[in-house]
Amino acid sequence: MSDPIRVLLIDDEEIFVQSLTKVLKRRGMVVESAGNGALGLECLSQREYDVIVLDLRMPGMDGVETLKAIRDRDTLTPVLILSGHIELGQVSQALREGAEEILLKPCPVDTLTSAIENAYERKVCARDVERTCGEPD
Repeated sequence: MSDPIRVLLIDDEEIFVQSLTKVLKRRGMVVESAGNGALGLECLSQREYDVIVLDLRMPGMDGVETLKAIRDRDTLTPVLILSGHIELGQVSQALREGAEEILLKPCPVDTLTSAIENAYERKVCARDVERTCGEPD
């Protein structure tokens, strides 16, 4: 049996975060949350996650700024953008900064769960390729 997927949810909407956390935990994932970008970065400095789900619009450090800071520390962990307010400029910038996928709230739980699972599988494959290619012949 494989380990559960570790998800960091960075979003300032407390009720949404509580609800999504319960749903993802019921699906076997380990979920931690942070109410803003700075707290999310603090979580990342303490442990590793398999997938990060990030809101774009947050007070203080917005999602794009948070994504840039995440990418400065970690280029491999997939970041999924999940936001209720998506503007084309923000989406373009988030994709340039390395967002794996953009999802619009409200997002069906099955869609989000599949996106998390697919992102995790791509990360595992990338890590395996990196290990294989990094080994001498």
